[in-house]
Amino acid sequence: MDVTLRPIERRDAAAIAALAAELGYETDEEDVVAAIPIVKREGAAFLAMVDDQPVGWIHVYRTTVLQTRPFAGIGGLVVTEAVRAAGVGAVLVGAAEEWATAGGLDEVRVRSRSTRAEAHRFYERLGYGVEKTSLTFHRRLGLD
Repeated sequence: MDVTLRPIERRDAAAIAALAAELGYETDEEDVVAAIPIVKREGAAFLAMVDDQPVGWIHVYRTTVLQTRPFAGIGGLVVTEAVRAAGVGAVLVGAAEEWATAGGLDEVRVRSRSTRAEAHRFYERLGYGVEKTSLTFHRRLGLD
């Protein structure tokens, strides 16, 4: 399978939203359009194409916090079910790692929902190890 990557563009918003929905992340094209310039300013995002069709994307960003050295975080990685386990995800992660290295970052971190066992095995095959288990807390602030 011949996979090509390119930076995401505004015209990719519908495809990005549709791919995100495959993993249960409900967003709409308008929200993606609004996020793209911010994502590109604060990190990078790449779209994977096979036969001129979008089949996956990855978002990577720099994190600077007080308690650790700066690192790259994978904000999202989605590969359509039709080509999952065919190497597209590895190509996307490789692009994120290259972006991190080019930015002087020597570590990439990714969070994966506890129920996504296949994703865990995928990252482990790429050499990622479990650093810790934690909980994510969430509170809506009512700004809607």
